[in-house]
Amino acid sequence: RIKLSGPRFGVTYLGGSIVDSLAANGIDVAPVITQFGWQFERLMFTGENGLSAVTEWVVLVGGLEQSTFLPSVSWLVGLRGPRGAEFGVGPNVSVAGTALAIAAGFTTRAGALNLPVNVAVVPSKIGTRLSVLVGFTTRSADR
Repeated sequence: RIKLSGPRFGVTYLGGSIVDSLAANGIDVAPVITQFGWQFERLMFTGENGLSAVTEWVVLVGGLEQSTFLPSVSWLVGLRGPRGAEFGVGPNVSVAGTALAIAAGFTTRAGALNLPVNVAVVPSKIGTRLSVLVGFTTRSADR
């Protein structure tokens, strides 16, 4: 097993009535918030063709630039192709409620450094969140 954990940062657009719903609970934010957090990722299996199965936990805090603390946790299960294209899906829990997260992106390798870029869509009853996250990881063996 390979660990590909590392920091993540980016932005999230809060669509639909998410901003209004948060405001009704005393949380006033603009429709675009920054995100900062950590992704805990494990490469579970790699086939001979280079297709890999991965599982990851993404823990984020949004809205800090607006003096607001909006935590979010996602558990994604997915696939990564031999050239770094990836896709995953799984549950998300945040102050906006629970929903299903759908993410896609690519990871570029630069020596021992991996540079992931991902787009995630989290549709829910009150609106859709759209996030763009970037980060870096180092390739290290699990002990």
